[in-house]
Amino acid sequence: MDELIKKANVLVEALPYIRAFAGKTIVIKYGGKAMTDPALKEGFATDVVLLKYVGLNPVVVHGGGPQIDQMLKRLAIEPKFRQGVRVTDEATMEIVEMVLGGAINKEIAALISSHGVKAVGLSGKDGGLILAKPFTRAEWTKRLGTDLGGLAEHEDYGLVGDVQQINPALLLTLQGSHVIPVIAPMGVGKDGRTYNINADLVAGAVAGALKAEKLMVLTDVRGIRDEDSKHISTLARKDVARMVKKGTISEGMLPKVQACLTALDGGAKKAHVVDGRTPHAILLEIFTDKGIGTEIVT
Repeated sequence: MDELIKKANVLVEALPYIRAFAGKTIVIKYGGKAMTDPALKEGFATDVVLLKYVGLNPVVVHGGGPQIDQMLKRLAIEPKFRQGVRVTDEATMEIVEMVLGGAINKEIAALISSHGVKAVGLSGKDGGLILAKPFTRAEWTKRLGTDLGGLAEHEDYGLVGDVQQINPALLLTLQGSHVIPVIAPMGVGKDGRTYNINADLVAGAVAGALKAEKLMVLTDVRGIRDEDSKHISTLARKDVARMVKKGTISEGMLPKVQACLTALDGGAKKAHVVDGRTPHAILLEIFTDKGIGTEIVT
């Protein structure tokens, strides 16, 4: 009986949040171990479906770095990163499009659909969803507020793109048809070229364009830590800038915090970096009083 009462209490705790978030959009950046561990993959799909059943509108933007690296190594192509961003030449772009827009995207959509809610896999190339522009050192330095080095003046990131514009019409149409969009992070430039875009940055831009209630960035750490490696539950923009300059926030966490700031600047209500290794991390963040991870605030 005690166990049944505990379950009932969980539902009671969730009720105010279900009521408050009904009809609202939740953008989830799906990546890290949550995409590779079978149990976590299954749990992610059921959590997303549950969100839809209780009246929320989830939108999934996925990464696929480990899977891309695995394929590149099989083809004897060495992965390269600078300041947390994958350098993408022509050969790498072919692999990125094949892995992200093909195998991973359709697998995620199929897994979600298998739990009873329709999901559609698409990339930023579909329906003019993402207009991309070349990703430059100057722009990244401006956004970070500091030059972290690692890129000579004559070098660039290749076919790495940045989000120039999100056209949310297709996403709104899918939401109106009770379909969950699953987005692979690629876009098309005005030059007609396909660009590989960091999934965190895409998620932030999508969350802003949809005026999402929440952006949730899943990662493989508990959240953001301070200089003493202590977990931070809430982090302000000014503190983000300071920690980036000191190197406390670095590498792969850089695009995650920038995604959160982009989402907030675009009109999203809240942004969180959450440990995707925690079972049902999405539900714990949305439907419990304490939540988990780190919230980024302006």
